[in-house]
Amino acid sequence: MSISPLYPQQNQYRNVTDLSGLWQFQPDFHNIGETQGWQTALPNPRSIAVPGSWNEQHEDLRDYTDAAWYATDAWLSVGWRGQRILLRIGSANYMAKVWVNGQAIGEHEGGHLPFGFDITDVVTWDAPNHIVIRIDNTLKPDRLPPGGVGMGGGAGPLSGFPLVSYDFFPYAGLQRQVWLMGVPTQHIYDVTVTTDFEKSNDSIVGVVAVEVQANAAFNGKGLAQIGDAQVMLHFANGTAQATLRIANAKLWGPGHPHLYALQIALGDSDFYTLEVGIRTFAVRGDQLLLNGEAITLQGFGKHEDFAGSGRGLNLPVMVKDYDLLRWVGANSYRTAHYPYSEEAMQMADRHGVLIIDETPAVGLAFQMDEAVVKRHYELCVAATDGLIARDKNHPCVIAWSIANEPVAGSFFAPPDPNSKAGQLGQQFLANLIGHTKELDSTRGVTYAGMQSAPSAWFAAADFICVNRYYGWYFLGGQLATAQAAFANEMEALHKQFGKPIIISEFGADTLAGTHAQPPEMWSEEYQVEVLKFHLDFAASHPYIVGLHIWNFADFKTGQGIIRMAGMNFKGVFTRDRRPKMAAHFLRERWKK
Repeated sequence: MSISPLYPQQNQYRNVTDLSGLWQFQPDFHNIGETQGWQTALPNPRSIAVPGSWNEQHEDLRDYTDAAWYATDAWLSVGWRGQRILLRIGSANYMAKVWVNGQAIGEHEGGHLPFGFDITDVVTWDAPNHIVIRIDNTLKPDRLPPGGVGMGGGAGPLSGFPLVSYDFFPYAGLQRQVWLMGVPTQHIYDVTVTTDFEKSNDSIVGVVAVEVQANAAFNGKGLAQIGDAQVMLHFANGTAQATLRIANAKLWGPGHPHLYALQIALGDSDFYTLEVGIRTFAVRGDQLLLNGEAITLQGFGKHEDFAGSGRGLNLPVMVKDYDLLRWVGANSYRTAHYPYSEEAMQMADRHGVLIIDETPAVGLAFQMDEAVVKRHYELCVAATDGLIARDKNHPCVIAWSIANEPVAGSFFAPPDPNSKAGQLGQQFLANLIGHTKELDSTRGVTYAGMQSAPSAWFAAADFICVNRYYGWYFLGGQLATAQAAFANEMEALHKQFGKPIIISEFGADTLAGTHAQPPEMWSEEYQVEVLKFHLDFAASHPYIVGLHIWNFADFKTGQGIIRMAGMNFKGVFTRDRRPKMAAHFLRERWKK
């Protein structure tokens, strides 16, 4: 059994040390480190900050995406003796191999999600423990997301550098915390919470179903408690289930993000506290329902991106972003195009922000070699499993997005659903959506589809997310024609499926400080006009249940002829979080 997906927690039974700080670091330009014994000592290290992307910290590494080594030393307190010692790595892009005191302890593939190992048998107590992590972020077509190929699975004049199948920078490194943890030999491995509520006269009774899993066969008793409500847990072979009923419950949602502290005790050996929000989510007809009432999502696509830290966890910037979401009147966002940090999900819980939680499956192209497509499916399943295991208890997460902009051919070619790639893509997405529903039936499942992909692929989705760039990539500069084309497509899409539609991306690149009258492309006025015709259409068509503008803030991309200064400038805020005209326009519309 791997280490627990539960977030690290310090309490009377558990110990935690965050190893964030300055680590030793050495790029492995010639891939010689392991044969030359770097797992024991780096021969010529430099300093690097963890968490953080190496591409933003050293000028010779901006475009470097291959192998590099991290090392640090960490003491263990004698107070941890008798516990299981775990090493937890929050995010390592992309392949990681780990050594402790010169001994290899494991490998992991995939960035953005936590992983770790039990290192009890290799640690020392009378000397610092030498922790070494080799990371390989080589851009390869059979990784997730694909690298070494351009958008649509090929290459061409619009492809940038570094060459990737997606429109954001391929940051590398230890981009979230590395933790040492001490847990009891018999400990709580996982907790799964589902919530419902019942109305009784003028009050609400919250129903909190809890399943607790121990790390090994345990047949004793435990306790689950929220305030005055408590229930005994009777474990059989390491698993216990129980239901708590909360009188006069307060429901969780935007504007009222009430959280309860769920306390779990495993006999007298372990204890864990989890923040719980009581809420329900459903899709009915043309509506998304939160707590039985129709909701409309207004917000953004985002990125984890900032100067200096790259995609590395940057808590001050994260807090600033949530303050700006409140200021502009947004209630939601999509974690485009990968799982965001656990702290971001905690903030969303506490601020009442609704999340469409996305896997790293961006850039899938089904005309690629079938062996590569099969490999991508295996990686998508693993990423979906890991994301749900990590985020299943967050009330903020109302839906899973299993992919972004998969294509059946050229990125800008007309879709052919009957082609071999079209049929392969439809089966791939339907199977992945079905797998996700088996893991979690309490949330919606969708994916974000682009213009040059068959609409038939949406058949298996609970609701439709479309990325559309009328007025920018399509009919750029032709606002009236773009508006009419957008309206026609949305009407046809709704007629075809009869499902709620979220415009999950739309917008225009905008250089802050550039103005034009009449509005023209790249000006702040033009961005406002593009956003306005989408918002106006949605306001008069109730089946449009969400608008997520691309993007919250300008972000770094590779270099290329369509990316001035290596940036995507579609943010309504600049990269350093200054509002453009569009941000003020949205605040005026959304605050009403």
